[in-house]
Amino acid sequence: MDAIDRLEQKRKKERIPEFRVGDVVDVHVRIKEGDKERIQIFTGTVIARKGAGFRETFTVRRIVTGEGVERVFPLHAPNIVDVVVRRRGRVRRAKLYYLRQRVGKATKVKERRDKPAEVVEAEAPSEPVSEEV
Repeated sequence: MDAIDRLEQKRKKERIPEFRVGDVVDVHVRIKEGDKERIQIFTGTVIARKGAGFRETFTVRRIVTGEGVERVFPLHAPNIVDVVVRRRGRVRRAKLYYLRQRVGKATKVKERRDKPAEVVEAEAPSEPVSEEV
């Protein structure tokens, strides 16, 4: 078991973007065709994340010409170049499998509007305020 752990640690990515279920992401995938390599972007909604550590995967769903297409990506795979979050989603479920039965605008997920880091820091007082009379 120790040899497997060492191998996983060696192949594990250091920089993993922060994304959740419900987010719309661009997954940059390295495609090899013959002796040429190119990067293909798969854009869709993250409907599931499963596993932990080196074995973690996430499922991305999108609609192509009226047909639903899902791909499961291993998070630490060498052919995954980057994951870019395009839109944050506000959901109340860990798995969004119910989107498979939805069509058109019903597949939309509400947008999560987080406060920027600067606003959160500005609202919190840095020192306790004491009133002197």
